[in-house]
Amino acid sequence: MRILVVNPNTTATMTEKIGAAARRVASAGTEIVAVNSAHGPASIEGFYDEAMSLAGMLEVIRETPDYDAVVIACFDDTGLDAARCLTDKPVIGIGEAAYHMASMISNKFSVVTTLARSVPALEHNLHRYGLMARCARVRSSEVAVLELEHPGSDACTRISAEIGRAVAEDRAEAIVLGCAGMADLAEALAREHGLPVLDGVTCAVGLTEAMVRLRIFTSQVGGYSPPPAKKLR
Repeated sequence: MRILVVNPNTTATMTEKIGAAARRVASAGTEIVAVNSAHGPASIEGFYDEAMSLAGMLEVIRETPDYDAVVIACFDDTGLDAARCLTDKPVIGIGEAAYHMASMISNKFSVVTTLARSVPALEHNLHRYGLMARCARVRSSEVAVLELEHPGSDACTRISAEIGRAVAEDRAEAIVLGCAGMADLAEALAREHGLPVLDGVTCAVGLTEAMVRLRIFTSQVGGYSPPPAKKLR
């Protein structure tokens, strides 16, 4: 099995971290191909960055051969619908995967993301997936995405503090980390707080492997039908 894990931003160090997290949980015989866009924003924080990243991300998916499934490694589930129009292989967003898994292990969960400007996009997705009623709150830690790439940053401490507030104030029974750049923090934060802390990258890999084994494919009827040939200027 070969899973294409696409980071829609252009930060290679984050792609390496995402790839490492994916490989930690992948089954024997699963190849993880972690790549990022060649052009677009260095990080995705809100609606504008998301829009600017789409062309580069879709180009990566179109031009990468021989994969069995695609994981979109941005918690906004950037371009998820558009990517599903390019292939009948499973295409999973890390936000979507983490939300669904959290809903199966807790009565309610909170999301801890990066900046406040990212919160509305995540809330929109939760409504769209029908899971907003299961989410106690989407919280911002006020940690910029690129801070997660600096070893000397206090980002993990601030994220942990926000998790503590989610447990105390929201009565959250599980936490979803709202950024692919947090992929390496989940296990330590789960031990620290004594409750499930879910990382979307690993959730998406596990779900994707199951879909491939079950031979589940993306519908090409209706909204996800292949795009018609037309000139693009």
